Amino acid sequence: MIFDWGGVITSPIIDTVTAWLEADRIDKESYAAAMRPWVKSAYGPDDNESPIHALERGELSDEEFEAVLAAALIGVDGTPVVATGLLNRMFGASVIQVEMLDLIRDLRAEGVRTSLLSNSWGAGRNGYPSVLLAELFDDVVISGEVGMRKPEERIFRLAVGRLDLLPSSCVFVDDVDGNIAAANSLGFTTVHHQDPAQTRVTLSELFSRPGSAVA
Repeated sequence: MIFDWGGVITSPIIDTVTAWLEADRIDKESYAAAMRPWVKSAYGPDDNESPIHALERGELSDEEFEAVLAAALIGVDGTPVVATGLLNRMFGASVIQVEMLDLIRDLRAEGVRTSLLSNSWGAGRNGYPSVLLAELFDDVVISGEVGMRKPEERIFRLAVGRLDLLPSSCVFVDDVDGNIAAANSLGFTTVHHQDPAQTRVTLSELFSRPGSAVA
């Protein structure tokens, strides 16, 4: 089992970002205008590079990304957006989903190997709870540490290679369409995460299916 972090083990990214925009009183239209093309190129069919690509690969520092994004934003009262600490504020409302922790623990108790494959937005591994990483995962691949990112094929190959497995022997759980599509094309069994309860049901069905590669 290979899990994404943000939006899967944590609360939905859209909820986290919405809370930040409201708390910092940022004009939502300016955020959408800046981020929509970046996200489209980062996770969609568009091959153009964006600041998201560079941040997730660790090619752009937190401070550099914050400066670029803040310059494209405006407050609801027309004032500039403070760049310093922007990423911390952006993800300040993120909450770890206890149901997902319980699910991973249950899988491990049944002998299933688990791994994390996450695109990092700032701070590298310091942005993740180290105690939980050690408890929940046999291996951890964080984009900024390895210089590659989802949905690039090479990071999926790296993740399964470090487990000495093939994609066809793994289930990949993510909340982003582009990442799911990339994993499917490589032969992974995929689960498009929307909420913890549904993901548990889907995995239960997968692992109980006769003849399943993940049974």
